[in-house]
Amino acid sequence: MYDMKALYEAESVENAVALRLEHPEAQIIAGGSDVLVQMREGKRAGKELISIYGLDELRGVSIDEEENIRIGSLSSFSHITRDPIIQKYINVLGEAVDMVGGPQIRNIGTIGGNTCNGVTSADSASTLHAWEAIVELTGKDGIRRLPIKDFYIKAGQVDIRVEDGEIQTAILIPKASYENCYGYYIKYAMRNAMDIATLGCSVNVRLSPDKQTIERARIAYGVAGPVPMRCPSAEAAAKDKPLTLTTAEEFSLAVLNDIRARDSWRASKAFREHIAVEMAKRCLIESIKRAGGVIK
Repeated sequence: MYDMKALYEAESVENAVALRLEHPEAQIIAGGSDVLVQMREGKRAGKELISIYGLDELRGVSIDEEENIRIGSLSSFSHITRDPIIQKYINVLGEAVDMVGGPQIRNIGTIGGNTCNGVTSADSASTLHAWEAIVELTGKDGIRRLPIKDFYIKAGQVDIRVEDGEIQTAILIPKASYENCYGYYIKYAMRNAMDIATLGCSVNVRLSPDKQTIERARIAYGVAGPVPMRCPSAEAAAKDKPLTLTTAEEFSLAVLNDIRARDSWRASKAFREHIAVEMAKRCLIESIKRAGGVIK
């Protein structure tokens, strides 16, 4: 049994906001793959819960009137991986979330829960940062949107204004961030499945029309610091550069200017820095190949 004080089931987004305003100490629960485990461990014992799992309006992937790719916060990892819009425009996100846990977790775990946890090891986090995602929050004053890099405040903490009754309702990928872009994600872990990332690296590129130079590169890491992070030094090192191994090597070495790896029981700082360089190189080369380029 779970030690909970009360469970409230939201009937709509507006009702969820009202419940949160009425019960500010309550924990929002979606799939429950993290919250229920934490309750069993005693970390959230005696909590009130507000379930938003029944809100189908927060499920699904679409392209909105501004041509953003809109991912409802209750979209499961399995749904995202199989969705035709994701497969067409940002297949790397589907590949990344397909590395979360096992099939049961991917069927119930949600993209909103994965990001709202605020953990740097979330498999969706580095790819969403590399694709410049925007987080949509809905509260008593309407909708607030902010770049995902500003959503993560510190380890385990994100910018959700409980005092305004906010809940996360969607994640948006702007057209400027996905159009003609191709990416690749590598998760380094001790096991091939059911393991938390020791380091995650996501890269995407847009090539010049003649596919001879890198018009734009984006790279982000998980577990390279307390929150997921972009590497502006590496991105600058690749901009307008030819598709060569030298470019890939300069790009990968530049990540050391930005990441903040640390020692932990999973890996040492030195090891994380070593694999960060290698992962960046491999991700860039594979992204270029997916974009139709040839490394010379």
